[in-house]
This record gives sequence, C-alpha cells and structure tokens, in this order.
Amino acid sequence: MTTLTHRPRIALSLGSGGARGYAHIGVIDEIESRGWEVAGVAGTSMGALVGGLYAAGGLAEYREWAEALTRREVLRMMDPAFKGAGAIRADRVMRRIDEILAGRRIEDLPLPYTAVATDLLSQSEVWFTEGPVVDAIRASIAIPMVITPVRRDGRLLADGGILNPVPVVPLASVRADATIAVNLAGNARPDNAPLPPSEPGEPLMRLPRLRLPAVHVAEPRLMSMIAQRLRARGEDGDDAAIEPADPVAAATAEPPEISTLDVIDRSLQTLQNTVQRYRLAGYPPDVMVDVPADSCGVLDFHRAAEMIDLGRALAREAFDAWDGAPR
Repeated sequence: MTTLTHRPRIALSLGSGGARGYAHIGVIDEIESRGWEVAGVAGTSMGALVGGLYAAGGLAEYREWAEALTRREVLRMMDPAFKGAGAIRADRVMRRIDEILAGRRIEDLPLPYTAVATDLLSQSEVWFTEGPVVDAIRASIAIPMVITPVRRDGRLLADGGILNPVPVVPLASVRADATIAVNLAGNARPDNAPLPPSEPGEPLMRLPRLRLPAVHVAEPRLMSMIAQRLRARGEDGDDAAIEPADPVAAATAEPPEISTLDVIDRSLQTLQNTVQRYRLAGYPPDVMVDVPADSCGVLDFHRAAEMIDLGRALAREAFDAWDGAPR
C-alpha cells in the first residue's frame, strides 16, 4: 500500500533592499532543503526580481551569473541615464534578465507570482499579476533617484518598497500551510560586520570619470557616488587598466564619511520600516527572516555569494526557532 506524503506549501514574500536581496536566494535554498514547496511568491524590488526568476525557473542561471560578477563588471552595467528622473537606466541588467526569462508571462508561470510597484502619480500600490515578467520586474526595481522610473498606461512606476516593502497581502489567495516573509531592513547584529573600508596604506583604485550633460546636475553627482561606493581594490587583476591613487594620500586620508547614496538608502529604510510595521500588523506572516540592513550596500551587487550564504544561515536560524514550522 502506497502512503502519500504531503509537502508543506509555503507562501513566500520577498522584500526590497537592493543587493541585500541576494539573501532571498539563500532563503529559498533553505526552504527547498527542508522539503517544503513554494506555492506562491510576491516580491518588491529585488524581491520581485528573485521571485520572478524563481517562478519562471530561471533562478539557477541568474545565480550563476550573479556570483561571477566583479565590482568592475557591476559598474559597467550601470548605464547612466542622460535624461529622466534617475541616475541609471538599468537597461543592460534588464537585457540579461530578459534573456534568462525568455519572454515568460506571469499568467503562464507554474505558480502564482505578484510583483509590487508604486505609482508615483496616484501615490498608490500597483500589483503585476499578468503580462511579461521582465516588465513587472523593471517597474518594481526603480529605486528613487537611482534607477529611472517606468512610464506605463499613464502611470509613473517606481520601487514597490515605497508603499509595501514586504508584500504579504498579495499572497492572501494562495493556498498554503504557512507564510514566510523576508525583510531586508533588519536590525544590525553584533556578529555582522559590513564591508570594511580600505586599510591605511592600501592602494586605492580610481574609476574613470563619467561624463554626463551639465544640465543634469544631480545625475552625474549620484553616478560619482555610485562609482565611489563600488570602487575596486585590485580584485584578481580585473582592474589593471584603472589608475591607482597615491598610496601616501590614501594613508593620510580621513575615515570616509557617510555618502549621499547611503543617506538615500537609509532614508528609504526609515520610511519603509514605518510602512512595514503598519502593513504587517494587519497581515503578519507566520515567520519573518530578518536580514540586517548593514549586511551590504544597496548597490553592492558583486557580493552575491556571501549574501546568499547569509540568507540561508538566517533562514535556518529562523526556521529552527519557529514553533509552528511545517513538518
């Protein structure tokens, strides 16, 4: 006589947080390692990207590509926007995502998927539940002042994390045994240290100056900040063509202060944390995996491997402490 076993079904909410969103991949790894089945996924910003790729069966290919990225390659993909309300168009990144997705549409995916964006004109939340997956992702990842928003059907669409940083409500109709949410703006942990600055005397590397039209003052400045945030430090000879800075000047330089890009990121986190507490009070998940906000910078997309490992470790810790965990 054959006994049928039930695989616990999980509704998965993946939050916003830029490069910290690589941790979502590690959380998914831990879910699958326990024999649980993802029955539906909703995501905001990087959560929409990882969730969409997972639902479309392209996450393994994306992971392989992301883990191979160097600082230099990340910077090369940040194509400057000569027009529009943002420093980066993200066209190069989205072309690679589109290749992996191969034209998949949300309504044809094997499991329910919702990408959340924000309409800046109506100040309302927008859920993508049909249409090309790549279009939904592109709208959801438009970080204010960093990635240009998307104009579509009379709407100006930007990062869904503005109004819904950890989207649980879109999963209400998913038949699942439990809801797991991943928050990328968690509190700092004593044993979690962000990427340290260069040590005194260590040769720094200068990145080429980005030349943008003078009339768009904010964009060149922001691109310069992004370049500084992602400055390479002689990684495996990858940046040999970049002129090194004076090591004497580096040794006498004062410790770096918080950048405008960091201020933007922390300001968004402050707003999102307030919104998140309000939203989750009415629709709490069964368990929350908190990824510390200082795990890595919002644009540190060269740190995929370590963030994936961190995500899995934090998920394992959260699931082991979960009294109602599926069996």
